[in-house]
Amino acid sequence: MSDVPPASLPDRDPVQTGLRLDRTLLKVLRAFADYKEMSLSSLVEGLVLHGIEGKTAISDPATLATLEQLRTTYGLELRASHSHRGAGLD
Repeated sequence: MSDVPPASLPDRDPVQTGLRLDRTLLKVLRAFADYKEMSLSSLVEGLVLHGIEGKTAISDPATLATLEQLRTTYGLELRASHSHRGAGLD
């Protein structure tokens, strides 16, 4: 999963944040983190770090199907094309 050997991982300095997200997006993220047996913060951190490096965080067809099912289950209608349009999330 990681290209970096554990011995060379940098020191971490976790902080609590007041990140605001769409309610249904948060539900999907929480359910997906649970499915992957990881914390929500680890999931979000991994998604962001992959994005910063220009890497695809999720490409496995079965995982994408699971995410689509979670989108349907929780009624998430937002798509990537809606990002950066805020609509009161700031």
